Order: sequence, then structure tokens, then C-alpha cells
Amino acid sequence: MAYVLGLDIGTTSTIGLLLRLPGEIVGVTSRPVTLSSPHAGWAEEDPAQWWGNVCSITRELIGAAGIDPAGIVAVGVTGMLPAVVLLDAEGKVLRPSIQQSDGRCGAEVAELRAEKDEASFIAKAGNGINQQLVTAKLRWIARHEPDVFARIETVFGSYDYVNWRLTGERAVEQNWALEAGFVDVARHEIDDELVAWAGIPRSAIPRKTASHEVMGRVSAAGAQETGLAAGTPVIGGAADMIASALGAGVTGKGDILLKFGGAIDILVATDQVKPDPRLYLDYHLIPGLFMPNGCMATGGSGLNWFVRTFAGGEALAAERAGISVHQHLDSLADARPAGADGLTVLPYFLGEKTPLHDPAARGVFDGLTLSHDIGHLWRALLEAYAYACAHHVEVLRDMGHSAARVLVSDGGSNSRVWMQIVADVLGQPVHRLKGHPGSSLGAAWTAAVGVGLADWDGIARFVRQDEVLLPNPAHAATYAAGYRRYRDLYRTLLAGREPA
Repeated sequence: MAYVLGLDIGTTSTIGLLLRLPGEIVGVTSRPVTLSSPHAGWAEEDPAQWWGNVCSITRELIGAAGIDPAGIVAVGVTGMLPAVVLLDAEGKVLRPSIQQSDGRCGAEVAELRAEKDEASFIAKAGNGINQQLVTAKLRWIARHEPDVFARIETVFGSYDYVNWRLTGERAVEQNWALEAGFVDVARHEIDDELVAWAGIPRSAIPRKTASHEVMGRVSAAGAQETGLAAGTPVIGGAADMIASALGAGVTGKGDILLKFGGAIDILVATDQVKPDPRLYLDYHLIPGLFMPNGCMATGGSGLNWFVRTFAGGEALAAERAGISVHQHLDSLADARPAGADGLTVLPYFLGEKTPLHDPAARGVFDGLTLSHDIGHLWRALLEAYAYACAHHVEVLRDMGHSAARVLVSDGGSNSRVWMQIVADVLGQPVHRLKGHPGSSLGAAWTAAVGVGLADWDGIARFVRQDEVLLPNPAHAATYAAGYRRYRDLYRTLLAGREPA
């Protein structure tokens, strides 16, 4: 009996999924991850925590299933991108990872835009010059941490790091390399000139692998720490949002996936390459397809921050009701009117990525009065992320991507209150997926494809539609006005901080 293991190195948690082929999920477990923001706009994590989580998760899944580790025939790892992990010549991590949501490098982005014609760069690299580029983050390190920069031997991402710990082999998966800004999209190869622009030697970027390519095998050291069998194939890996989209069945035109994780991703599938500076371009896991997408700097991480900072007093009430604090806050928000009685939130707590690409943006609660309570604040926060989704859908339509069907997945989609708000704001039905475990399923299935034990279409057996939330027409006018106010508020604040 053959098993595959999928691991998701997420922003707020590490998740493991054990899949018995051809199609039975036999175990899912997770461990929390600590996101650190020591300065405004910073987002960092400890790669050692990811690895510790992987080791305990793998042993737990193997033990709970009561299987011989040799029965696991492949491992696939997915994760957020493009996180930046730096190793020195001895393989030691030089500093905490700089996360994809980090917004510290605004000055460096401005410098890069002054150096290159952005239209030419987009045509070559497929993505715009923004805070997502690893080149911008490396420039920041060179300027502010020159001792670290001088010792860089390897630059790669979150799941590339875990793959290295598993196998001892260094490689970068194709989508990390693409979003990092190192791939020539016409040749599908890492480009020497693009790497040199980052100020690092070409050797610092390891070889590029396809998502479903076997990049190495579990080493003796990796086996000892994880409980896996030495020699188990490990595939190249996958960007978490792309893996989640595969698991949700987004393989054709007309479907838009909203992935509600630590950040919120918006994804579509296409066979056309249409680079646009407002969004990112990635490879789909299925060869020959591409996946234009957007990613907010926060999502679940913003909600978790709110709970930690402001909702301590609600924990006891939630405990008495036998529900989580998030569920308790949802119930309070559901009792507040659409539009939160005039309260508008800009959820730019780490700056904002797509479609604004503004690391200097900040979170705002506008219109706050003494008549508002924590239920209003929570509702306004949920509405803010729904408005941000609407902004992305508007951009996708402008690019020629239809939105015939809106699918929602990952942890945030379990909130019926939030998803109803999303449906109301978009003015479209929202299709919740039943039991969709998110990115870890896509990673596991990609591993199965990589070792020849599955085909891409087979993942459709896991895509089960739950309820469809229909937009409430009574809220249409309120949310149309709320969306305009949301967009106008950012423009007003932006104009106010620009030089006269």
C-alpha cells in the first residue's frame, strides 16, 4: 500500500497530510508558527521552527497511521513564497527568514525602478518591480546588514529550505525562482543578468526544478530526524497558493480561487502569459498552464493580530460558549449591520502587496466612534478583506480573466459569516469546498504525480462542493458604497503622504 506525504510551510502554521493512494486522506495535523514583526512592516520567521514542526508532524502522522515509513513513496513540500532564507558556506541560517509579506524594502524598490525600465523588466521576468522581488530584499540586507550579506552562500525559499533539510540537496522550485525575479519567462531558465542585478554570485541561486520533478531523496540525517525512510523521493515542491488551487480543482478558465490563509491569495488558471505589474505571474502545477495571482500582505495573520491585541476579554465568553474566540467574534459581527455602522478598515498592517504594491501603506480604522464595539470592529475587518478581494477581481477582469465561479478554500473559508460577507461584497455566489485541506493536499498529489503514481486529473476526486453562499441583495447598495469608500480612503491617504 503506497502513501504520499504533503507538507505545507505556512505563515501561521505548518501542516502535514498523509494520503493513501489512490485517494484517501488518512491523517492531517499541524503545528503553529510564530510570525515576528519587530519593526513596522517587517515579517520574519525562524526556519528552525519550520523544520522542528516538520519533524514532529511527520513522526505523528506515521505513528497515528501505524505504517512502515518505507510505505511513504514520495514527499511534497509547499510553502509561502518568495520567503528569503540565507545560508552561509557551512549551511548555517544567517538570519531569520524575510517573509513574502515583509514591506521593509520600499527605498530599495524605488532604486530598482530608477535603474531599469519596468516594462522591459516585466516582459523578461514576468513580474513587476515591487517589494516581492528577492533582489529588493537582498539590497536591503546589503545596506543594513553588510556582515550578513558578505557571508551569503545560498539564497532560496521556505520549502526549498525544508527540501534541503530532508535531502541535503540545494535547489529552488520554479515558482520561487519566478516570483523572486530570477527567471526569463521566454526561456524558462534562471537568467544570469537578473541574478547579477541582486548583487550576488550566480552560484548563490541553486539549480531550478519543476514542481513535480524529483529533486532528491531523504538522506540518512533527514530520516533520523523525521522518521521517514532514507531514500524516499522528495519532489521539487510548490508555492502554497498554487498547490491549494490545484487541490480546489482550478484548472480551467472561469474559476477564481480565493485562498484564505495567513495571507489571502486570488488565483486564476490560463494558458496565456499576460504579465501585469499589478499582479504576480506563476506557473500552474500542470505543465503548460500559468496562474496569474494576487496576494495580500495579511489575511488570517491580520485577524490573529486583532485577537491577540484587542480580544483578550472575549476569550472567557468564547470558552463558556464552547467555541473559539474567532467564532465568538463572528457571532458578534453577524449581529452588526452590513457596513459596520460607517466603520471602514484598510487592512494594510504590513503595507500591501497586490494590487497596490505599497510597502508604506498602513492599517487604518476610519470612522470609529464611541457607539462602535468589538463586534463592529471585527465585522469591519472582515469587510475590509472582502473589499480587497473585490479589488483583485476587478483587476483580473480588466486583464481579461472572467469570474464565472468563485471558489473559497483554506482556514478562513470555514467562517460562514466571513464568506457571506465576501459573497455580498462581490455580488456573486461563493462556493465553499467541503473538507478541502488546502495546500498540503496539492503538495501530496504533486508528489504522487512526480513518482508516476497519479495523473493531474485524479485530484478532482477530492474536490467536493459544500454550500453555495448567495449574495444578499439587501446589502448590495451598502457594500457598493463601502467599496468606493474603501478605495477612496487609500487614495486620500496616499495623496496626503506624497510630496507636494
